Amino acid sequence: MNTDIRCGHCGRKMAEGQYITLSIKCPRCRTLNHFKATSHPPAHQGVPNRTSPDANPSDHSLDRR
Repeated sequence: MNTDIRCGHCGRKMAEGQYITLSIKCPRCRTLNHFKATSHPPAHQGVPNRTSPDANPSDHSLDRR
């Protein structure tokens, strides 16, 4: 999901995309804008979960087997 990155002073659209931290100077008003993501996206977006239900450790003790 891409986000519009706009100048905080004049509102000009400067970029579109995703960021974690970004410093960019507005070409119109020359204001230096600093952006920081509020949360990180998932590390492996779109990768299916391939863990089988049998791979989880059981809750039963192995002492009585």
